[in-house]
Amino acid sequence: MRNRMMMAVCSLGLVTAYGQAPKAHTTATPHMTVDQQKQLVDQYCSDCHNPDEKRGSMTLTDLDLQHPEKNIDLAEKVIRRVGVNMMPPPGKARPDAATMKLFATSLASNVDTYAATRPAIGNPALHRLNRSEYSNSVHELLDVDVDAEKLLPSDAMSHGFDNMSDVLTLSPALMEAYIRAAGQISRQSIGDRSAAPLSSTYSLPRVVSQVGHVDGAPSGTRGGISVVHTFPADGLYTFKVTFYFSLEGQLFGAMQGNGQQIEISVNGARAAVFTLNPTMTKFDELRTPAIAVKAGPQRITAAFVNNYDGPVEDAVQPVGFSLLDLNQADLPGLTTLPHVHEFTVTGPTKVEGISETPSRKLIFSCHPDTAVQEEPCARSIVTRLAAQAYRRPVTTVEVARLMKLYELGHENGGFEGGVGVSLQAILSSPSFIYRFERSRQQGVRKNVKETVAPSGSLYPVSDLELASRLSYFLWSAAPDKTLFDFAEANKLHNPITLRAQVKRMLADPRSKSLSANFAGQWLHLQNLKGVQPDGYLYPAYDKTLGDSMRKETELFFGSVVHDDASVLTLLDGHYTYVNEQLAGLYGIPNVSGNRFRRVELTDQNRFGLLGQASILTLTSASNRTSPVIRGKYVMEIFFGTPPPPPPPNIPALKEHGDGGSVATVRERLEEHRKNPTCAACHKFMDPIGFALENYDPIGAWRSFDSGAPIDSAGVLYDGTKLSSPASLRNALMAHSDAFLGTFTENLFAYGMGRVLTPSDMPVVRSIAASAARHDNTFSSFVMGIVNSEPFRMRTAEPALPARFTAAIDLNEAATATDTAHH
Repeated sequence: MRNRMMMAVCSLGLVTAYGQAPKAHTTATPHMTVDQQKQLVDQYCSDCHNPDEKRGSMTLTDLDLQHPEKNIDLAEKVIRRVGVNMMPPPGKARPDAATMKLFATSLASNVDTYAATRPAIGNPALHRLNRSEYSNSVHELLDVDVDAEKLLPSDAMSHGFDNMSDVLTLSPALMEAYIRAAGQISRQSIGDRSAAPLSSTYSLPRVVSQVGHVDGAPSGTRGGISVVHTFPADGLYTFKVTFYFSLEGQLFGAMQGNGQQIEISVNGARAAVFTLNPTMTKFDELRTPAIAVKAGPQRITAAFVNNYDGPVEDAVQPVGFSLLDLNQADLPGLTTLPHVHEFTVTGPTKVEGISETPSRKLIFSCHPDTAVQEEPCARSIVTRLAAQAYRRPVTTVEVARLMKLYELGHENGGFEGGVGVSLQAILSSPSFIYRFERSRQQGVRKNVKETVAPSGSLYPVSDLELASRLSYFLWSAAPDKTLFDFAEANKLHNPITLRAQVKRMLADPRSKSLSANFAGQWLHLQNLKGVQPDGYLYPAYDKTLGDSMRKETELFFGSVVHDDASVLTLLDGHYTYVNEQLAGLYGIPNVSGNRFRRVELTDQNRFGLLGQASILTLTSASNRTSPVIRGKYVMEIFFGTPPPPPPPNIPALKEHGDGGSVATVRERLEEHRKNPTCAACHKFMDPIGFALENYDPIGAWRSFDSGAPIDSAGVLYDGTKLSSPASLRNALMAHSDAFLGTFTENLFAYGMGRVLTPSDMPVVRSIAASAARHDNTFSSFVMGIVNSEPFRMRTAEPALPARFTAAIDLNEAATATDTAHH
């Protein structure tokens, strides 16, 4: 009780320090008694949800309204669905909306009252870094960018996120991958004086447009590829370029004739230029002579010299997506341009040393002049890097193990080789790969100081553990020096310090991970990678446009984070971010170039997320819109109420042209819904999707479908009439509390790194209620999560057997041995 009182005092202090006083409540919150709740259930719900009918696999006779905590799963289902007026379903008798809302809030209040006396703190499982967190942590440690997607297998996803600890397991094969990745990163960071000539190839898929300028390429060029490549040493390298050819072997774009040039540049400076021969074949190659390049990350580019300026018209569309059909490389009248296929770097053929690189500056904090100075210098480097990588002070035993590996590496590689082997061990250590929270009750481990608490009791996590929870929540990366120093000084738990650090971290550019990782996965933006609309029906779409769609939504979400705007801006924001290609899709004038810029919107149908092409494209089929997918998306992502999966053996929707049909998508769905089994779910989803029918499968506005005017009229499940995207947005705003609750639930799960259970919902509602008193600003949700008991505390677990804690020590030692062998 004393601990809870102290936490309450800290929470009050945090709100005061936050600078916004809660809004006053002048009237008591209305509440429906248990008898009134029972009366409503008997009158409106029991005819479907009884032991005989069991509609939706649910019977409300199992719900004890006096003690809803006895069946918390069922209680939370009822709260969620009744709270957005989804139940009773359309066509059934139902009370007015205010009564239904009162029933849901009263039931939730009963659950929350019980939970307040028995807080459920669900400990995350042992948490492995996912690929994004691993690469970001490496960058924080070494200032080197690594492509974790190429080094490590993909992470499993759970409940829409890839940072859920319950699925981030570690197999022997994955441990082997971590060790190999650590070796490659170590050599990349330090450099390799004995580097052998190797080839690295960068490929461009057909679906990438090469008509315009590519980001990173020198001005005055078009198409091609521009990447940052890390060179292992100062030396001589060659560059090779290959191109796309037709299926019959002709150069794609050969009709352009002589005069097409391609330039190879390093850091924007021309290193070589070639003139293309229109008669060249795929067996001909363009390779530069040996070029001297310094070690470290350098931007290399292969791009065409832009020797024209004006519109391009081809006999066959599309111009941008001109590799749609490789049969047409030499079609008369085709004016398309040559396209780069692959760009290969080979070398070094001659090593001339290693220049100072950003990563070497971070690693080598000292430089020994004599052999006697090498060991103390290496110990200093290893101790510092290990403490930063492990996100805690290191023990003398851990340093001793790393120094033994240094000695092994020193035998063949000298001082730098020894540091490299130690660094590989650090990067593949379980203490780096896992986010250990060692203060939980595990029993006493040799050489490790443990905090023991009675099993089942609550205790605050240490400041160092809190720092890791914060940094991986807001940055998907390890704590920086500022955060680490506050934690090591045991000052981070102070409410004022904690609030200041959260504010600093949200303002830091590293918080863009919230857009790329949290928003990207919550909104399913990663699925855009697999989307490919029919190129003949929608020639404006290519991968470049798809990437721009995703970037628009990430920038839009990022503006809510950095401006600390209301989260409801995601629904009704009157602005967005576009480049020239995206502006052309939307019909927004006066936007040129690849640079994204903020534009104010005047068309109400484009406000918020539902007006953005990313959402509209990933919820469409390749050749048509899908009101069903769009409706399901809104129900699931915005309201957290996904419809049940379709029953088996349901016939597919008839496609355009089947049986000579030219019916619109809506007409085909109306026919599909005549099946009563289908209609039960479609009456929820379809009206939402119909309201978005004016958007075609890539998000462009249209007025006709299959030659007939678009009919976007419908009735939402709560009786609201819909006629357009704007009317749907207004209907969603009327249920903004459900949207905010779903947003809170997802952000909380992401921040905790674990799957939520119904027992977590009282905390979710508490966070959402607190944010509402602060105008629903983004930071108020973050502060609510950070200040919650589950985020700042743990439940003490039963003491682990001595053999288990000994196994952890053996695992550390085994990893070090494997590293030495590699």
